[in-house]
Amino acid sequence: MSTKLETFIKSQIKTGLPEIRPGDTIRVYQKIPEKEDKEKIQTFEGIVIARKHGKEAGATITVRKVISGIGVERIFPIHSPTIEKIEVLKKGKVKRAKLYYLRKAKGKRARLKRKEFREIAVKEKPTIEEK
Repeated sequence: MSTKLETFIKSQIKTGLPEIRPGDTIRVYQKIPEKEDKEKIQTFEGIVIARKHGKEAGATITVRKVISGIGVERIFPIHSPTIEKIEVLKKGKVKRAKLYYLRKAKGKRARLKRKEFREIAVKEKPTIEEK
């Protein structure tokens, strides 16, 4: 019985997700059902303040952003079928696993140090035919 459950869970886990850590600024694309058969994709961009449950099927991330001076947080299940894709825009340098202190922080204190973040595409070594 447990093998059936394990195979089902493995089929639900997404592969190819970027490494998401607290302090990262990310953009989450989520499918929202509208009328009958229609779906629209809604984006939510903010700072990851927490990641829970590691790499298991129920893993979640808490994303926070400030809109018109009001803080908004959403919890996204990473492996949910409604999540279309997740983009990492910036990497933050933090010393904590949970950044709940950002809820009270305002102004300069709410800013995080940034790591250099560039995706570098490495060209493969030329083959004999290309030379």
